[in-house]
Amino acid sequence: MNKRDFLLAVLSGLAARGAWATAKPEAAIGKAAPAFEAVDGSGRKRRSEEFKGKPVVLEWSSSSCPYAKAQYVSGRMQELQKWSAENGVVWLTVLSSHPSRSDYLEPPKAEAFNRARGGAPSALLIDAAGTMGRAYGALTANHMFVIDRSGVLVYAGGIDDSESMDPKKVVRANSYVRPALEDLLAGRPVKRATTDPSGCSIAYG
Repeated sequence: MNKRDFLLAVLSGLAARGAWATAKPEAAIGKAAPAFEAVDGSGRKRRSEEFKGKPVVLEWSSSSCPYAKAQYVSGRMQELQKWSAENGVVWLTVLSSHPSRSDYLEPPKAEAFNRARGGAPSALLIDAAGTMGRAYGALTANHMFVIDRSGVLVYAGGIDDSESMDPKKVVRANSYVRPALEDLLAGRPVKRATTDPSGCSIAYG
């Protein structure tokens, strides 16, 4: 990454954290998660209703964000996605970049990008209008949400405590999402239901 891109990423992350301090997401812990509809990487419409009765993870990501890239280069994101699938959890990766933004990818290109980085979600959703992202109050790439089997939001925040673009630091980070899922799968209340998200701001139009 060149110096200009590094500075842009840092400033984007700082802006996102500042926005989190003042913005109030529509989604709320302990309340029904907002219903959604989005096209997946194959062009098929996917609706929240089809995942009813299953735990769901929503991962906001980006094709250009170095924070998101670090999660995949480290292998931590794919590892968690595969572990989730093995435990009956639906994992949905969401791209909410507006078509006017440089990191927007049409569904086939988005699917190819996600395969190339080793992504293993249950589905890749293209939220080009930002409707889903705004409903959840998603602010950054790596902003994560966990929904329980009854459709209630039980976790919202960051992927881990690294806040880093360095894959080596990501490998050593403490996950926030896996403990939340472990609590959920064990029938326990999620011990840490909220954290501050970090990463690059979502490129809404």
